[in-house]
Amino acid sequence: MGAVSANLRVLMMFSVLTAIFVAIGWVVGTFFFFGDWVTGAIVFLVIAGVLNFVSYFFSSKIVLTSYRARVVNEAESPRLYRIVRQIASTAGMPMPQVAIVPSMNPNAFATGRNPEHATVAATEGILQLLNDDELTGVLAHEMAHVKDRDMLVMTVAATLAGAISFAARSFLWGSMFGGGDRDNGNFIILLIVAITAPIAAMLVQLAVSRSREYLADHEGAMMIGRPMALANALRKLEAGNKARPMNMGNPTSASLFIVNPFRGGGLVTLFSTHPPMAERIRRLEDMAGGLRR
Repeated sequence: MGAVSANLRVLMMFSVLTAIFVAIGWVVGTFFFFGDWVTGAIVFLVIAGVLNFVSYFFSSKIVLTSYRARVVNEAESPRLYRIVRQIASTAGMPMPQVAIVPSMNPNAFATGRNPEHATVAATEGILQLLNDDELTGVLAHEMAHVKDRDMLVMTVAATLAGAISFAARSFLWGSMFGGGDRDNGNFIILLIVAITAPIAAMLVQLAVSRSREYLADHEGAMMIGRPMALANALRKLEAGNKARPMNMGNPTSASLFIVNPFRGGGLVTLFSTHPPMAERIRRLEDMAGGLRR
């Protein structure tokens, strides 16, 4: 029931993102095409479709390249390869590609559109920081993302949110330079929608990401039957990421990683792609207690 409930929440969030996208299309169409909101919506739906196509087929390669990840075989990284293979065998999943990211930031991520085209990547930092039990917990979390096709879910969410932001920026820049029908009495309302829609889309995207992280924590822990392996790893990763934040890549891809690799604090936590670490650990500890009973 937990997985079904989480998937229903994600479906609802995508519905909200689509509604926001239609609203921003209405804004652009009404203002720039003199009341023809249908044209605006169709134009940006086509753009979103193209972006989704590119993201679906090429996002994995783009992500691996941006972090200079190197695909390795068993001879090159026997410890990492062995652990991933054990988890894949236990979960009855295809063996994914294994990659190493040349960064001392302790982290890991998975990418790929489905279990047959997946890559699990670990940084050099996490391989040094964690023992085998903790590393198994982290990689099981990533394999849970692969199993649930979360990379595809997050790609679609990011694409829709990005399309909304693009549409809003187009409207705002156009209005600043005198474009559109300024005599329209709804201009103020349209302007408010254009400003607030990207913020709302970002918050929905973050909610999608957080819900998938909780689910991957749970499913990864159940794969190996040791919730505390991941809980102990998360404690180390929280401290390790604060001490050595990522110095490559783009913060927009933070949702891929098991822990946000980019430095942030204060109000930034409101817009974090990951759930509060204390809550993630608490849930894993509760799972461990339940398994012992």
